Amino acid sequence: MAYQKLTTQSDLPAPGEAKEFECAGKTLCVANVNGTITAIENVCLHMGGRLGQGYIEDGKIVCPWHGWEYDSQTGALEGDPKSKLDVYPIKVENGEVMVDV
Repeated sequence: MAYQKLTTQSDLPAPGEAKEFECAGKTLCVANVNGTITAIENVCLHMGGRLGQGYIEDGKIVCPWHGWEYDSQTGALEGDPKSKLDVYPIKVENGEVMVDV
């Protein structure tokens, strides 16, 4: 697909935080892990917790419901790397955040 505007750079989550954004009919989890911005599916594989309402710990996105942890760059579930969430390419251009969903 093609990149679409997600938000503005000023609206991105602060370092160590995650946030939910709507784009192209999907809700994405956008995380700021050690200054790196990533976008992944927003729904935990366990019971559907919204990752954008979770938090960052030890470089992982943590589900707010039961603590399942995901690598923000690969979408892999901690302890079971074969279980993955989709990760979406993201870039910043002229203060606008673009995502390829």
